[in-house]
Amino acid sequence: MHEEAIKNLIVEKISSYQSEILDFTKRLISIPTENPLGTSYKACVDIIAKKLHEIGLDYTIIDVPDITDRNPFPRYCLLSFNGKGKRTLYFHGHYDVVPAQNDTQFRPYVEDGKLYGRGSSDMKSGLAAMIYAIKAIKESNIELNGRIGLVIVPDEETGGARGSQYLVETGLLGKDGIGMLMPEPTSGMIWNANRGAISLRITVKGKPAHVGLHYQGVNAFERMLVVANALLEVKADIESRKTDFKIEPEAARRSILLIGGRSEGGTNFNITPAECSFTVDRRINPEEDLETEKKSLFDLFDKLRRDGIDLDIEILQEGRSTGFPEDHPVAKTLADSVKLIIGRIPSFEMCPGLLEIRFYAQQGIPSFAYGPGLLSVSHGPNEFVKIKKIYNCATIYALTAAQLLTS
Repeated sequence: MHEEAIKNLIVEKISSYQSEILDFTKRLISIPTENPLGTSYKACVDIIAKKLHEIGLDYTIIDVPDITDRNPFPRYCLLSFNGKGKRTLYFHGHYDVVPAQNDTQFRPYVEDGKLYGRGSSDMKSGLAAMIYAIKAIKESNIELNGRIGLVIVPDEETGGARGSQYLVETGLLGKDGIGMLMPEPTSGMIWNANRGAISLRITVKGKPAHVGLHYQGVNAFERMLVVANALLEVKADIESRKTDFKIEPEAARRSILLIGGRSEGGTNFNITPAECSFTVDRRINPEEDLETEKKSLFDLFDKLRRDGIDLDIEILQEGRSTGFPEDHPVAKTLADSVKLIIGRIPSFEMCPGLLEIRFYAQQGIPSFAYGPGLLSVSHGPNEFVKIKKIYNCATIYALTAAQLLTS
């Protein structure tokens, strides 16, 4: 089948699915898959599984164990494949969403060509687009030299330990991958890189005492200030480093050390605080090495301990930075498909945060994010997605897969 014929078939199929795509996206949004705690995950996975069955796709639902006992609610990963052969282009997405900010966000509605609701932008519209892209490929009878792998995971919003990380640890993620696409809300750009992260909670210990007998206590707050000031001394050096990957504005190119995103401690104004804690969020540019930067922080904390500061460190999340060139064949094919549908070549940028492309990148699989949503409204009280962009992305994903897997 010629390239032009494939394009026309896919465009026609996606156009015929438009009302289905919108209805399915609404159904996904209506399920409150808030993370934390993840109480409605099963309902969402069941709806996705039912849709895959309707399309004629086999699937596997993986029940992810909780070895920490910190969150008793079950987690599920879903895997499905379309096509034959080893060469696999992965479509990867997550179904968890950040908690809603008002009670209407799980009641999706349409206004002025936009679909509103929690997860409309990040990323339930993208999940729908990817699923219907596979349907278009399947129903167009396009013969693939390989297969599309659909991977849908929980807990992306909290680091992915019981989602993508679990699949990595069990050898189920990225096998025979030639590339990966994910529908993050990229605001019309292609994200070809992401920052890494070391996110910590530092707890400084003291000894409680009544204010009148403060000399019998140890003030954990004052000791916490010593730790925070030590971090401030290295902050300037860290934030003088800039990435060579594209990202706007200029200030966004700097490496990041955020101190005190959350802080707490003490029990009352008249008691020497026995314990104070604060978070440290180190975001690492692709040119930096995770282990080197982690060691630098932990060396600083070890020095503070030797100086008499009693402190504990909890790692909240840890992830590597990654980046792929704009001229990689997968990147070029995706960009060409975008241009074919929207009429212009998309720009490439580094995602300002952590992305799940890192789980594929560590296996050498070129990975890119492009989705229908806007980063600026994702996680916000008025989250929305332009409906036309859902259809466009479904077409773009299908065209990209057809091009990569028929060549």
